[in-house]
Amino acid sequence: MRAIKAILVRNLTNFTRDKMRLFFTIFMSVIFLFIFSFVMKSTAIGLEQPMNYLISGIIIMTVFQSALNNSMNILEDISSGFMKEILVSPISRWEISIGQIFSSSVVALLQGLIIIIIGLFMGLNIDLLHFMEMLGVMILVGITFSSIGLYLATLTKSSTTFQIMISIVAMPLTFLSGAYIPTTVMPSFLRPIVYINPLTYTTSIFRYITLKMEGLSSAELVKAGVAFDIHGFIIMPYIGLLIILAICIIFFILCVSQFNNADFSKVEIYKRSQ
Repeated sequence: MRAIKAILVRNLTNFTRDKMRLFFTIFMSVIFLFIFSFVMKSTAIGLEQPMNYLISGIIIMTVFQSALNNSMNILEDISSGFMKEILVSPISRWEISIGQIFSSSVVALLQGLIIIIIGLFMGLNIDLLHFMEMLGVMILVGITFSSIGLYLATLTKSSTTFQIMISIVAMPLTFLSGAYIPTTVMPSFLRPIVYINPLTYTTSIFRYITLKMEGLSSAELVKAGVAFDIHGFIIMPYIGLLIILAICIIFFILCVSQFNNADFSKVEIYKRSQ
């Protein structure tokens, strides 16, 4: 546990020192909020809180993208020689991998909290109970996609391949999750991708909690794009939460196992020519 704590503190320290990364994370979230607010006004017909609907999607997508991208830190640690020093120390590899997962999750959580604070100034209204539930979902999402990111980073063993893979996979899944554009207005031929997209259920449960939709019927939740009717079978938000939890457990185990067996001597780091 001491090793996990040390890695966590070290990565958090690096995060607080990298002010440019923090700035651009917040900047991009605000840009998305500004751009898609116009789309939301024209497409979110029937929604009582269209801006809060959008804000909740941007909050959870910030956590997702941050958790996934922070996994790149492991490759940077290898290139700097830091990982080599850790691997030769009397620390188990599983402790290193868990420390990396937790640190990426905490950084993602902090960035999500910053967006929540911005959202409060834009009209987002949450109470303590719903905030705690939101926090729980954000932690789960952070651990899930930190595990997926670290698994892919150790699998690819190349920063260039990892960045390309993240760009190809993350961008379309983000826009097809309903975070920025409601799934109810998407073309029918995209629905199968929407239904198998884990980000869809991530956005769904977070939006369900944030907008306090507990009192709505299943039909109303489907109309709002928070529940999904697949040939008569309705996937409610909390079923989606169980799906995310299952993905989290699977990739957490895969990530720790892959990290334990990875050969980091073959990792390739892209460096720009001077």
